[in-house]
Amino acid sequence: MSIDDPAAVSERPASPALTGGCGCGAVRFEIPEPLVGAAYCHCTRCQRRSGTAVQASAKVEPGSLKVTQGEEHLKGWAPGEGFEKIFCIECGSALLGRDPQTGELAIVRMGAIDGDPGIRPQAHQFVAYAGPLGADSRRRPAAL
Repeated sequence: MSIDDPAAVSERPASPALTGGCGCGAVRFEIPEPLVGAAYCHCTRCQRRSGTAVQASAKVEPGSLKVTQGEEHLKGWAPGEGFEKIFCIECGSALLGRDPQTGELAIVRMGAIDGDPGIRPQAHQFVAYAGPLGADSRRRPAAL
């Protein structure tokens, strides 16, 4: 049975909806379906947008992410290519990504999820752009 087999999807155990939001609490969202996949991005755009060397994002099932509070506090930045970056205008938290082809919220920033997202990033993308702080992020660092 493959992961693309509809029977495999229907056999997934039911899990509670994921919830999350921004740093100031103005925006809240819910994701009732399990996340599809996750990756670390090392691109320069993600570095500058997030203020980090590497950023973790997860893909959601189409149509499953719902903003439950504070949609009026969301603003987007469309870089011209790639997904629109959605953030809270009150605190600046990077939260979501909108697919330019469908207009749907398709990506969630994993740091915006409350608790365990139930999935771990399985890939690193744009590693050629990794700066000195992100170049070795695939190695497990020593505890501080």
